[in-house]
Amino acid sequence: MRKKMLFLLLLALVFSGCYLFLFLGGNIEFALKLRGTKWLAMLVTGVAIAVSTVVFQTITGNRILTPSIMGLDSLYLLFQTALLFIFGQAVLIHVGAQLNFILSSGLMIAFSGIFYYLLFKREGTSIYLLLLVGIIFGTFFGSFSSFMEMLIDPNEFQIVQDKSFAGFGNVNVAVLFLSCVLIVLVLLYLFRLEKFLDVLVLGKAEAINLGVPYNSIVKRLLIVVAVLTSIATALVGPITFLGLIVANIAYQLFPTYKHRVLIPAAALIAIITLTFGQVLAERLFAFNTPISVIINLAGGIYFLYLLLKGRKLT
Repeated sequence: MRKKMLFLLLLALVFSGCYLFLFLGGNIEFALKLRGTKWLAMLVTGVAIAVSTVVFQTITGNRILTPSIMGLDSLYLLFQTALLFIFGQAVLIHVGAQLNFILSSGLMIAFSGIFYYLLFKREGTSIYLLLLVGIIFGTFFGSFSSFMEMLIDPNEFQIVQDKSFAGFGNVNVAVLFLSCVLIVLVLLYLFRLEKFLDVLVLGKAEAINLGVPYNSIVKRLLIVVAVLTSIATALVGPITFLGLIVANIAYQLFPTYKHRVLIPAAALIAIITLTFGQVLAERLFAFNTPISVIINLAGGIYFLYLLLKGRKLT
């Protein structure tokens, strides 16, 4: 496992170096500054999505689910669409990237907190009820957002479409710094709960029998997942299948229950995926294709592979 982890670290460094230093052009200082900002955004986004997905899959006991099933991506798009529909493009520009990030991430975290509180208020609430209600909310948010998109101006519709795909080209430096600080704080808090994750893999009944305060720990972990997912989504936009890809590759490379291994491995694979995908998007497709389109295409194929593989095993 140590050799595999070192290999992943080496790959992450190599692909990061390729992205940062290949084809710099004439103005090296400007190019490095621009690419450095993008690379840091990829690092933050990759770590947040990888960690949140591994934790979420541990809680649910299902390796094909991702935090996007809770409807946070749809809520983000609904909020952006509603701003344009109600106030217009001028107000969205006037709000600025920093305030937009704070409002978007704050709305998603607040929704998650209220959502978890109402569902877990009753004793014996199943985690699968949480997933079912999350799917319903996600569908509602998506439908309402699509309805408003049909009514807004075509130019504003293009802005909404840009928000629908993750991109690292227009990341605000102040927002990126704030995201780094928040994610570091959340990861430090998660480090205190890491020992419980290894037990939660066994299931709810076994975890309770081993002395884990299941409901309390699950609530805290779900808040961690919501915060990480909200920050990543508000920073660059939704990337639906990234977490699914990196988490399942980590499971295959490292067949262990220890999250101190799985979480760093998934984070490194996410960094490799994003840096390599960005090189493809910028060099092979000449900025004409967002990186999220490439990842979602690969992720959709991989998702079908996982479903077919699981069907054969059963």
